[in-house]
Amino acid sequence: MESCSVARIMSLGKLAIHRTYLCTLIFRTLPKMLGFTPSLLKRFCKAEHVELQLTKKTTLGTLPELPPDILMGIFATLEIPDLVRAGSICSSWRSAYTSLRSLGQYKLQQTPCLLYTSKSTSESVACLYSLAEKRLYKLTLPEPPIRTRCLIGSSHGWLITADERSEMHLVNPVTGEQIALPSVITIEQVRPIFDEHGAVHKYELSWHTGMHDGYNLPSIFDLDNLRHELHYKAYVFSDASTESFIVVLIHNPMRQLSYARVGDDKWTWLPPHDVYDDCTYKNGLLYAVTSTGEIHTFDLSGPVASMKIIMGASENVSAGSAYIVQAPWGDLLLIWRIFGYYDLEPEPGASVFWQTGRINMYEVDMVASKLKEINSLRAHVLFLGHNQSLCLNAEEYPALKANHVYFTDDSFFWTTGLKNNHRDMGVLNLDDNSREEIISPHLCSNFPAPMWITADLRKMNLASVGVA
Repeated sequence: MESCSVARIMSLGKLAIHRTYLCTLIFRTLPKMLGFTPSLLKRFCKAEHVELQLTKKTTLGTLPELPPDILMGIFATLEIPDLVRAGSICSSWRSAYTSLRSLGQYKLQQTPCLLYTSKSTSESVACLYSLAEKRLYKLTLPEPPIRTRCLIGSSHGWLITADERSEMHLVNPVTGEQIALPSVITIEQVRPIFDEHGAVHKYELSWHTGMHDGYNLPSIFDLDNLRHELHYKAYVFSDASTESFIVVLIHNPMRQLSYARVGDDKWTWLPPHDVYDDCTYKNGLLYAVTSTGEIHTFDLSGPVASMKIIMGASENVSAGSAYIVQAPWGDLLLIWRIFGYYDLEPEPGASVFWQTGRINMYEVDMVASKLKEINSLRAHVLFLGHNQSLCLNAEEYPALKANHVYFTDDSFFWTTGLKNNHRDMGVLNLDDNSREEIISPHLCSNFPAPMWITADLRKMNLASVGVA
């Protein structure tokens, strides 16, 4: 299985590169790994009777045979495209690459990529635009075709998708691994409708929440249409205390919360609150922010989840979305993404539209239940959208621009249902609110929604969570 996965990445990702580039890359990293200065490295090479001419004429035959532990140490500093390329050079490098993965020692945090689909490719191909390399890769994902799915979330290298029966899967676009999540009919508000042969052919969606009994009678949806009404946003979180993975789903009616551990056979509902915009997971607690700025915590460790309100509604609510983000320095951030230009109730025949205008940012003081406004991220960047919200240190990611926000469209007004509307995505400079494109909007399909993903070569350890 390991060799098949790598071969798949190499062919479908079109990761071929000149070997001389890789040689240069490796030997740029080697002095740091060994603690050598360039002059010491030169003496080391001379002592080993190895002549290193890192030019276009360098060939594999001139390379020294480095010890496996040194190779693995070097490989552990490479981003995934370079790592996979390095593993294709020769048998010893491939062995080091395989050992690095199998031993679980490759844990380098990757620069986020933009994942989208394009009408110029087949329905099963996802486009992955690398911010680190300014380069596009194409990956063939497992069935059903990615262009027939809704993308409802991205966390830790995993996509959360909803297929044409509105059923959900976890998909790792790099490894090709796919895991089915509990059936949509186990969500509190969803009931199956069977045909005369006993097969599910429609769904009934009730409109009750933990706060209200529902203003309308239940609605009936075809199998592929429920996802346009039900699913909003989803996340994958690693729970170290139980060595399991938790999937959290924000869903309608009224953007409520349900969760399931990978391997569960049903979703667990978290009433009684609603209108959630975003979630994160920290120190064993699920944090969720509502569209009014309230912040709630859920302890999911016991047989019954417990909830606390740690922050009341904000006074600065505006048209847009709220996000809750873990900052590298330890604090939680409350982020407001404000529409600067929009028409959400256009005249008949006109299009709904909106555009991100500014970002308001606050540090959360959970002890005092207060917000402290901040005007700059300084050396940090934000990634907002259908991904798990991220705040990264730009000094650790040279391709990223400090004090900028990288965003994709995740407005609840149309996320999945209004397929043909424009996409509000780009890069916002927090110094002057100027914005630039990530890629030309003509390159990507309007459906499914583009999103950020942080590539990950690690596989989910299903044995530890009891999945056969």
